[in-house]
Amino acid sequence: MRKFLLVLLAVTSPTTAQIPQTEISNGIIQAQIYLPDAVKGYYRGTRFDWSGVIGSLHYKGHNYYGPWFTKIQPDVHDFIFSGPDIIAGACSAAVGPVEEFSADEPPGYAEAKPGQTFIKIGVGVLRKPDNQKYDNYRLYEILDSGNWVVHPHPDSVEFIQQIKDPSANYSYVYTKVIRLAPGKPEMVIEHHLKNIGRRAIRTSVFDHNFLVLDKQPVGPDYSISVPFTIKTNQPPDPQLAKVQGKQILYTAPLKGKDTVAIPIQGFGKTGADYSITIENKNAGAGIKITGDRPLADEALWSIRSVLAMEPFVGLSIEPGREFTWKYTYSYYLLP
Repeated sequence: MRKFLLVLLAVTSPTTAQIPQTEISNGIIQAQIYLPDAVKGYYRGTRFDWSGVIGSLHYKGHNYYGPWFTKIQPDVHDFIFSGPDIIAGACSAAVGPVEEFSADEPPGYAEAKPGQTFIKIGVGVLRKPDNQKYDNYRLYEILDSGNWVVHPHPDSVEFIQQIKDPSANYSYVYTKVIRLAPGKPEMVIEHHLKNIGRRAIRTSVFDHNFLVLDKQPVGPDYSISVPFTIKTNQPPDPQLAKVQGKQILYTAPLKGKDTVAIPIQGFGKTGADYSITIENKNAGAGIKITGDRPLADEALWSIRSVLAMEPFVGLSIEPGREFTWKYTYSYYLLP
């Protein structure tokens, strides 16, 4: 087991050249994938899954992913605006279609006493420091980041993490594969989670989908479409954006500290509603994201530098059982 205090490591970030990474391509798409590493990894926070952090993805001269922040500061909670800078904390400074398990509360956290452990899937075994409510922007001490195995291939990469936490009776084997479909501009992310512990794993996972398409500013050039009529109990500021049927449209460019963030309701109980289309008419490019499981929740979060549609999937896995889910990303040019 590798044991370390992440708070110390986060202060000394490795240079880009030192970051473990691999590149995959199908001749149409080229993607840069950062690899999990407790010492030199691009992302070593305790919020997001360490596997499959995508630094860039190029298609027909367009880049869909990259940093939405200008600086990283470990003592920042989530992120802050500071003049022209957007400063991200250690737990939020991730890029691309990065995923988070248990955003509300990870398995084992509620019953753990201060000093005891809980798990964060895709991260490892963490220590509960006190009796405060779980905070996914807080940097927790990692006691064991597990045994990560990475299998890179020319057009895909497979990640496997095994975690055993006998003190909390939670253990799992998590497999994630990122592959580029042959002959078309499509990326597929497949997941397999097996519960090898003694307690059921009941949680959720969402993809943050940090989209920074050609670094286009978020505003009226963007449109977001889903297959259902959108309902929300927290509509956006009409001076910035509006919900119109099955679409979310921006009415003005986001500037300064402007934020458009809304919960999304109206989806049904089948995987057919796990479908998101985002287009930018100025860039002349778009993306369609689909999933093979029903939505458990959905939200939009956006600031001037990034647009993020966040679909959630629910997980309930009894001991000895397993669960699979898949996302498909289709990249395209506008007519």
